[in-house]
Amino acid sequence: MHLERILHAQGFGSRKNCRILVRHHAVTVNGEPCDNPFADFDTDKLAFTVNDEPWEYREKAYLMLNKPANYECSHKPQHHPSVFALLPHPLLERGVQCIGRLDEDTTGLILMSDDGQFIHRMSSPKWKVPKIYEVGAKHAVDAEQIRQLLEGVQLVDEPAPIVALACKQISDQVLHLTLAEGKYHQVKRMLAAVGNRVESLKRIRIGELVLPDDLAEGEWRWLTESQLALLNGAARA
Repeated sequence: MHLERILHAQGFGSRKNCRILVRHHAVTVNGEPCDNPFADFDTDKLAFTVNDEPWEYREKAYLMLNKPANYECSHKPQHHPSVFALLPHPLLERGVQCIGRLDEDTTGLILMSDDGQFIHRMSSPKWKVPKIYEVGAKHAVDAEQIRQLLEGVQLVDEPAPIVALACKQISDQVLHLTLAEGKYHQVKRMLAAVGNRVESLKRIRIGELVLPDDLAEGEWRWLTESQLALLNGAARA
């Protein structure tokens, strides 16, 4: 593939802008400078830099982000900064999207991609990909509340009770709640339905993918092939 096409596909602007980058000696490929935008390269495991920033060619983008509080999962945020402001510009140029949304005050694991099929598999209720939330409740949680969450609670405007797949009590006021749906304010509404209230909410797992301890709030990283396989496996289950 021509270098200008590679850079364009990876989000570095129009082909014209990519040619300018190359001709202005801003690009190296596999450690070597290249000023020919029409040079051909095999994209398999291709490593390059743009303005000394290292990149690896990826046909599709798959990444995870540890969402901080007070960020909105929208390209057009209303009250707080967008989570997309935490990503480098080439990923935005590629059209990376959030897979599902977290409320502005909810933290934790969120997936992003520019692969429409992957986005659909991970977000469609049809596939029932489980998600685990760490819930900090205002009041102590008792056995009756856990029973109700596991048996199902009726929420306003929902035709049927909403059931938690699992509910593990971590401490008096902390639960790990597993859900297979992503309805509006679902965890908050479920806790309210059993007579409690959410004080803090963090998504810690999607399918078999656990939020890494070493991924700080506001940071992102590429998904590895093994992580991607785990997620695709969860979406086929």
